[in-house]
Amino acid sequence: MDMMPNIDPKQMARMMKQMGINTTELAAERVIIETPDEKLIIEPAQVTKISAQGQDSFQISGPVRTEQSIRKEDVELVAEKASCSVQDAETALKESDGDIAQAIMNLTSKEE
Repeated sequence: MDMMPNIDPKQMARMMKQMGINTTELAAERVIIETPDEKLIIEPAQVTKISAQGQDSFQISGPVRTEQSIRKEDVELVAEKASCSVQDAETALKESDGDIAQAIMNLTSKEE
């Protein structure tokens, strides 16, 4: 049994507007949500801004991929321990999926 009646999207928009709810489609190409551990990348993204009672919220849909977040402190630690540049340390951390020890070992084994 379908809980939502079949309502024309235009009719739904009119009903929402009557209730003081406004929706706006945004021309977004990509949305990035950063958490302490990872980045969620939604691309291509469909974003709808919903405004009601002085509050804005966003509905985001689209395919999601994740990337490991590399912390600045981790990059600096790897650069110091491996005696390398910050750029090399960041690359090594990305290649090791954020594993600090592995990144240091990879960088120091290249020197030998």
